[in-house]
Amino acid sequence: MPSKLSEFGFVFMSLATPQLQFVDVPAPSTHSATVIWLHGLGDSGNGFAPIVPELKLPAQHGVRFIFPHAPERPVTINGGMRMRAWYDITTMDFNHRADRAGVEESSVLVNQLIDAEIASGIAPENIIVAGFSQGGVIALHLATRSQHPFAGVMALSTYMCEPHTLGQEASPSNRLTPFFFGHGQFDDVVPLVMGEAAKKTLEENGFNASFHTYGMQHSVCLEELNDIRHFIIQHLKLEA
Repeated sequence: MPSKLSEFGFVFMSLATPQLQFVDVPAPSTHSATVIWLHGLGDSGNGFAPIVPELKLPAQHGVRFIFPHAPERPVTINGGMRMRAWYDITTMDFNHRADRAGVEESSVLVNQLIDAEIASGIAPENIIVAGFSQGGVIALHLATRSQHPFAGVMALSTYMCEPHTLGQEASPSNRLTPFFFGHGQFDDVVPLVMGEAAKKTLEENGFNASFHTYGMQHSVCLEELNDIRHFIIQHLKLEA
């Protein structure tokens, strides 16, 4: 399996189709847990990978970070331009913004990475699934329907695909799993109300969700980063 070292010291793994390529940030000690973090529209796994040292996790933690690259596809609202996207967007109407077929396709691809971690000996209870914006849509869709009980889910500046279907499709495996929502109060890409609606839908379907707001736009700020750090330490049971 070919790989090369990036300027950050991260390993870029090249995987054969249909598996996703990703940026791999290895655990500094024995690998005991994994965070799979999905980027937003037009970004790549490179976008969030440099955040790992900023989390300032305990020095000898065993957490591997995987930052997948979404497949390239034409995005309708961007004039059909090809870019990395977890699904197509054909309308700005949030009731129909997330293309269900694309969300399902990407969920299958991300689940391959999860299955590979489990096959390597990492229990699903030691895996956190995280996503920003489009990536958060995938994280929410996958985790609420997965048979694997995860350590936690982080949904950042995001919304939910077809929330009205969750009641019929939800798996009980992650109803006790903590879902962390982080959202900017001034987000003009995914309005705060959409994140709040997603959290409400989870709670109405028996999931365990918390919602955190920050004085920012469609981004990640230091305060949110500190909350993410505490979430990872708490739910992967790291020694701070």
